[in-house]
Amino acid sequence: MVLMAYVGRFAPSPTGLLHIGSLLAALASYADARAAGGIWLLRMEDLDPPREMAGAADAILRTLEAFGFEWDGAVAYQSRRYDVYEAALARLRAADLVYPCFCSRKAWQTGARQGADGFVYGGRCRDAALRPSEKAGKTPAWRLRVPDGEIGFADRVVGFYAQNLARDIGDFVLRRSDGLWAYQLAVVADDAAQGITHVVRGQDLLVSAPRQIWLQRCLGVPTPQYAHLPLLVNAQGQKWSKQTLAPALDLARREVLLRQVMAYLNLPAAPAVDRPRDLLDWAAAHWGIGRVPRAAICTEAV
Repeated sequence: MVLMAYVGRFAPSPTGLLHIGSLLAALASYADARAAGGIWLLRMEDLDPPREMAGAADAILRTLEAFGFEWDGAVAYQSRRYDVYEAALARLRAADLVYPCFCSRKAWQTGARQGADGFVYGGRCRDAALRPSEKAGKTPAWRLRVPDGEIGFADRVVGFYAQNLARDIGDFVLRRSDGLWAYQLAVVADDAAQGITHVVRGQDLLVSAPRQIWLQRCLGVPTPQYAHLPLLVNAQGQKWSKQTLAPALDLARREVLLRQVMAYLNLPAAPAVDRPRDLLDWAAAHWGIGRVPRAAICTEAV
């Protein structure tokens, strides 16, 4: 019996192979969806070809299957959804909510102050009268105007979180000058198109949530319920990732690794099982978002 209208998703990026942090996010989002009798979708966030690892997308799918995950429907690939992003940007342009930016990164970052997620864009191109001359043949980036006011929400793990986008972020890019789509637009457009109601992901993306909520409001689409999971970090406090040399998941140790992330999420120890899928079923049956710790968890990646 479906307890609530729930559509969740797991959205890895094929810039590398899945690691222990990826497994924690996959298991938590899966268990949260299945515990609610909901749908769990899989989206491949392959927006940035220069950063992608050859063969990673297929390897991610094989790894998830080996760990017992079963998703609903076909895998969505962002690289095949550019028409969705074009339509979203067109709506924003028609409403005069975005503007072209011809600033080079060096030009706008010079003298800029640090904010919540890097340098804060100072609005150099926001006023058309003050915008630098458009160079012949130069493709602009497109930026979304942000309000000078608090954008906040109640996160299911972290609690209340807010930013003043004008102060903390600045007008942010939706499409880069090289023609590639920015993560913020793609994720909002996809969540809306796929009817996502709940987003369970790592706390490294918490800082992006107010931008996404503002963009959702600009597009007139619903805001999902967010739950930002604690990050798994190394002894130096760095998030386990490809950059911090997190090893790829070892398929020969599937049960050990699943039990490890279940323990990080404060799930009760599962009995002996015959297959990894049994552990996922156990996690869903005993899931409670209130069990999830807020603080980062220091661990050795294995």
